[in-house]
Amino acid sequence: MHARDLVSGFPTVTADTSAVEAARLLAEQDLPGLIVVGDDGRPLCVLPGTQVLRLAVPRYCQDDPALARVIDESQADLFVRALGGRTVRECLPEQPRELPITDPDATVLEVAALMARTHSPLVAVVDGDRLLGAITLQTLLHRALAV
Repeated sequence: MHARDLVSGFPTVTADTSAVEAARLLAEQDLPGLIVVGDDGRPLCVLPGTQVLRLAVPRYCQDDPALARVIDESQADLFVRALGGRTVRECLPEQPRELPITDPDATVLEVAALMARTHSPLVAVVDGDRLLGAITLQTLLHRALAV
């Protein structure tokens, strides 16, 4: 089995997409992450959903989880409003990392190793200059365990 056998269409966003729109896409389509593409349609980054969430959670709550407990519950439920006018660009890692991108001929083990090495819940599959879609962790495990 190869990547081409596991790939499926996957929505993309750009760095200028609003963070709220990205969060909505993650929630509505139950996605583990997003593929951020450039103007040419090629993947720039695979962004785990937790990176979008990181923008919404106040920094002081990330640094000291005990502070999150003392926030009034009605206010705590509104934390996603912090995404406001922010964009996906603000979610991108500061340091370039290995992109979880593979070609259609990659084996299942190669895809799994790439996911593990890059800590990514999805891998973009690119054929030349064309994004074919993505393989999610769930799809990979489902197919691997069914064999």
